[in-house]
Amino acid sequence: MSTNQPNQLHRITTFILTSLLTILSIFSINKAECAEKPSVPNIVLILADDQGYGDLGCYGATAFKTPNLDRLAHEGMRFTSFYTGCPVCSGSRAALLTGRHYQRVGVPPVMFPGNKNGIKTEEVTVAEVLKEKGYTTAIVGKWHLGHLPAFLPTKHGFDSYFGIPYSNDMALDPESAKFAGNCVFRDGLTAETARTEKPKGGKVPLMRGEEVIEYPADQTTLTKRYTEEAVKFIRTHKDKPFFLYLPHTMPHLPMASSPEFKGRTKTLFGDVIEELDWSVGEVLKAVADAGLDERTLVIFTTDNGTRSGSSGPLRAQKASLYEGGYRVPCLMRWPGKIPAKRVCDEIAATIDVLPTLAKLVGGAVPTDRPIDGKDIRPLMFGEANAKTPHEHYILAHGQGAVRSGAWKFYPWPEGGDKKGEAPKGPKVQLYDLTKDLGEKQNVADQHPEVVARLQKAFETFVADIKKKQ
Repeated sequence: MSTNQPNQLHRITTFILTSLLTILSIFSINKAECAEKPSVPNIVLILADDQGYGDLGCYGATAFKTPNLDRLAHEGMRFTSFYTGCPVCSGSRAALLTGRHYQRVGVPPVMFPGNKNGIKTEEVTVAEVLKEKGYTTAIVGKWHLGHLPAFLPTKHGFDSYFGIPYSNDMALDPESAKFAGNCVFRDGLTAETARTEKPKGGKVPLMRGEEVIEYPADQTTLTKRYTEEAVKFIRTHKDKPFFLYLPHTMPHLPMASSPEFKGRTKTLFGDVIEELDWSVGEVLKAVADAGLDERTLVIFTTDNGTRSGSSGPLRAQKASLYEGGYRVPCLMRWPGKIPAKRVCDEIAATIDVLPTLAKLVGGAVPTDRPIDGKDIRPLMFGEANAKTPHEHYILAHGQGAVRSGAWKFYPWPEGGDKKGEAPKGPKVQLYDLTKDLGEKQNVADQHPEVVARLQKAFETFVADIKKKQ
């Protein structure tokens, strides 16, 4: 054997061992990097206030442009039979955040600064479910589930809060207002005069956490400032799972837009909607810039029907139990998970958000109380032959309404929702929405068996609501 052979063998062995160690080291680093990446999606839930079914380009609007909202529809799923939990403000938000109809949650349909109650302490919100799974949670925008300290977002699962505590047409509750040391007072006010002047509608406080930081809030800046706050939150928390709830103040009256959007369209409403659309674009850009596109679920919907805009082909507007009052737009986008350019006409609702997101992240849905929402992941993900989990979607609000398959049922007569107007025709109303989306032709007399079935479903539900909270 040559004297060089042992040295050669040693060099070969050393090379092989070094290569193996290098490969193992690279594998370990990649494995560690993968382990650090969240396995659950970031979630951005955007809620407009009083933006109706016909107030987006992808739902038929033509008087203004909504390219970013239309992009959500193009790159994700557009729901066309999506319902809110109440056709007005507080009730709809209670249902959205808890998966329960508002009657169970301890809030009236609309809360006012004089109310001393709010969302029940024992209620479990979406934020609390996600927080249990390691999410950082934030709300930027309008709360409207109780303005007293015990009912604020920071007591219900949100790590941070920036926004107004109730609708922008309301007034300060001087007894409960906690002004921050550096609070910005406008209109020549001071802390003392703000507490002693007569409350005036449209002068609302802007809060951070549990303190008022500006009074009255400059409403022309709200959409812009909410957007800046949302973008900052995304950038700051991009390395761990986050939940951003962005309930805009607009286009609730009194409407206001920033100077950059004033006069963009022929109406103030159009200006406001285009600024909201810009805001959606900024949020999507922040998600993309953070490298989170494929790890972020974005949901856009509204709290109830429109007051100042369009219901599209639907009957009536905000506060009504007809379709224009509580059928709302809903768009969902999650690249690689939710199929693009899809339209879903199956019945789904805001009460489905909590159970759906809980299942999505492996969280716990409360089992000690009735949860009215259902898991709609099969609809979201466009699974073959996926059907609505709601045999009946029922509202006990007002005189009540039932949506079931093609049918919309009202256990009260035409005109029965207007004071001083004599009811017309049959004692109840039934519409076939597949043929009559505008609810113009009452066919209750032609389908007594459907009326009987839906009447029974409604009565059973109302009894359950009254019995089980």
